[in-house]
Amino acid sequence: MSLIPRQAPDPSQPAPKRKNVPTGFAEEIALSRTSFTAQHRTYQSLGYAREPATGALIGASNNEVALSGADFTTHRPAKAISEAWRSKRQKKGDASIVSGDGSYKGPWAKYEEQTRYDESMKEVGEELASDEEWVEEEFVAPAGTSAVPALATDYAPAVEGDEGGETTEFHGSQQTDYQGRTYMHVPQDLGIDLTSQNTEIKNYIPSKQIHTWRGHTKPINALRFFPNSGHLLLSSSADTKIKLWDVYHQRELLRTFSGHSKSVNDICFNPTGTQFLSASYDKQIKLWDTEYGKCISRFTTGKIPHVIKFHPPIDEDPLTALSTEFLVGTSDNKIVQFDVRSGDKIQEYDHHLGPINSITFVDENRRFVTTSDDKSLRAWDYGIPVPIKFIAEPYMFALSRAASHPSGKYLAFQSGDNQIVVYAATDRFRQNRKKSFRGHNSAGYAIDLDISPDGQFLASGDSGGYVCFWDWKTGKLYHKFLASEKGAASKGPCTRVAWHPRETSKVVTAGLDGAIRYWD
Repeated sequence: MSLIPRQAPDPSQPAPKRKNVPTGFAEEIALSRTSFTAQHRTYQSLGYAREPATGALIGASNNEVALSGADFTTHRPAKAISEAWRSKRQKKGDASIVSGDGSYKGPWAKYEEQTRYDESMKEVGEELASDEEWVEEEFVAPAGTSAVPALATDYAPAVEGDEGGETTEFHGSQQTDYQGRTYMHVPQDLGIDLTSQNTEIKNYIPSKQIHTWRGHTKPINALRFFPNSGHLLLSSSADTKIKLWDVYHQRELLRTFSGHSKSVNDICFNPTGTQFLSASYDKQIKLWDTEYGKCISRFTTGKIPHVIKFHPPIDEDPLTALSTEFLVGTSDNKIVQFDVRSGDKIQEYDHHLGPINSITFVDENRRFVTTSDDKSLRAWDYGIPVPIKFIAEPYMFALSRAASHPSGKYLAFQSGDNQIVVYAATDRFRQNRKKSFRGHNSAGYAIDLDISPDGQFLASGDSGGYVCFWDWKTGKLYHKFLASEKGAASKGPCTRVAWHPRETSKVVTAGLDGAIRYWD
């Protein structure tokens, strides 16, 4: 064995540099973000850039010579090219015209290529829609009618005599009491007056479970108390059923509404509670009579409705006035306004870039705020299809659910980053950064939140099966408990929470197991 002597380093050669990254040595260079971004965009758009340390050219040298070394920030297209681009764009239109020919487009004016693309995609969509609607079977025209069947419109109102297979079943012990009154009558033999106009009550956090309603076989999608009195509870589920429950006395199942073929996403009472709307994954919206269970009207946009809201009356008594219009947020990024009486589409709000998650009326029902999967918030004047406020910050997450504060000054939103954020419900619609509610997990689920009638507490579900309660003023998490019977292991997230509008500490919750739990 022979040993090879180690050679001494040559002093004339530079010493080798040690590795400072896993793949070798990276030289540190002081470079501002602005300079880096300018060179990066120059390389993307013009095909060349300058190496920060040496200034050497990287990329297409012929482009650099043709443009005299201009970078992204200094390069401007020739005047003729700019004029050619502008000539291909639609006119901005007249700001006094809302819709139709010559209507105002402003910054949303399209270019010729984009218009041709939209028209071609529209033709493709119409072809696909026609393929879905037509069934390969022989058409036999009735006597005295044309042999050509009529095409269905995009927004089809209910047709007289056109039954959609809706049925209802009464489950209660008796349909009327000894005076002939149905369950629509607000009970008077309770320890609380449910008909009083005085709503100044002090709320407390519930501590125990007092009842469980069972009847749904799949997850609960929505819970709605009867307006003002809260003596009835309406629920919709993924089992395609809508059920009406008695909150007092026997607390029994009163009626089941059947007519949808897929999961029922959302339900909404009108201000008097005599009727309610239901929206389903079968792309149908149906108007029901609460007392007798009859389906009054049917509506459709051809897309899946995600959220539905009656438009409350403006400057009228909500207990006596009739709501004749409603809004529906759909999967094709639009909010559509319908008239209940005629079944016609009145207006369409289509500025969102993702499916609609929530619709909340503000400013005494003259305006409404919408959120979407596009991680933005938009405020609208009712009836005008141009947003008056658009909020889309880089740090924002999708806002899945909303709740209005009883004072009418704030809106709380369930955010996708496991927190509840608050925005002002006034003209500026600014976020209140000092008011944020944390301590629960909601990411991945559309979890309800609700504010107590006195505005003191905020309640929210949780993906771990808990119900969380915060103090509205301080944002402190007061209490959380597992929303399952007698503390048993949770079967999934608690996704639905609603405060009773009249009781001091009554809260109803539901989740994926199909059971509705009542807490006090």
